Amino acid sequence: MKLGTGLFTGQRRPDDDRSMGEIYDEILTLGTAIDEAGLDSAWVSEHHFAEDGYLSGTMPTLGALAASTSNIEIGTCIALAPLYDGVRLAEDTATVDLLSGGRTTLGLAIGSNPDEFDAFGVPQDERVERLEDQVNLLRAAWSEGPLEYDATFHDVAPDVSVTPKPDGEVPVMLGGAAKPAVRRAARTADAWCAPSKLSLTGIDKRVEDIRTVREKEDIDGDFTIYVLVHGWVGDSREEAWEAMKPGYFYLQRRYAEIFSGESVDELDEERKRELKEQAVFGTPEQVAEELERYRAAAGDDVHMIFRTYHPGVGTDAMVECIDRLGNEVAPMVR
Repeated sequence: MKLGTGLFTGQRRPDDDRSMGEIYDEILTLGTAIDEAGLDSAWVSEHHFAEDGYLSGTMPTLGALAASTSNIEIGTCIALAPLYDGVRLAEDTATVDLLSGGRTTLGLAIGSNPDEFDAFGVPQDERVERLEDQVNLLRAAWSEGPLEYDATFHDVAPDVSVTPKPDGEVPVMLGGAAKPAVRRAARTADAWCAPSKLSLTGIDKRVEDIRTVREKEDIDGDFTIYVLVHGWVGDSREEAWEAMKPGYFYLQRRYAEIFSGESVDELDEERKRELKEQAVFGTPEQVAEELERYRAAAGDDVHMIFRTYHPGVGTDAMVECIDRLGNEVAPMVR
């Protein structure tokens, strides 16, 4: 099992009086802490036009993380593929990969917020086709020589050679819980990420589906399963929950607004209970025990993205949690 953390969203809660510059400085502080704790990866997430400043510049942020870390994998979990110019995304990702020494993974998804699609002038009903076209264009752009690919949604000549080229392969990870999304990842990507809402049974079924698709269609090559969970490491289960709860509930309330397009002043009690059940928190031993259940569902090589970045809970608290995740939990599950 590999163990990473994030997802950096750069959000500023209404009760947070820090500047956005200080919020972004916190991201780099936490990235350094992840590297020093001996963890495997750090991740950024993307949304646009959010009142709380939810991170929109994934590639600049990854570039900064590339410069401030030395060993960890860095990546997007998830970038909204239909909203990007394909050539620019290929260029920027290759640049980050070169700056990081080949440590970059590009996670992509179709997106779901109508307001983002409207603002970018992208028809939402084309999002699946745009994701597939984007993946094909990226592969072509990173290969030697000209594109030799006639992109459907990007006005670029097939005889253009996109630069820079990455020194090696940049893994492409696709997200999504629905069966078509999972099978799309199995056929076209190097990895799939299970969202945090997916149960252990759901993960097990989808991993088996991925293996079946790749075997039936004779698809070779490595394929990585990532699993995203929200969590915290503390001195007790109760202490860990109280530490993460304010930022966790804030984040989930904002997601409810992003996905519904409507204001959500407070999560109802049933939703709060569901979120607590989905989270993984407690002492290092309790967290490790829970992570072993994910290994059983997703396989020995699963890469867990243990989401410790909960807006506004405090930089020092998150650094301490990251340190315990790397130095106390990781040795028990690797």
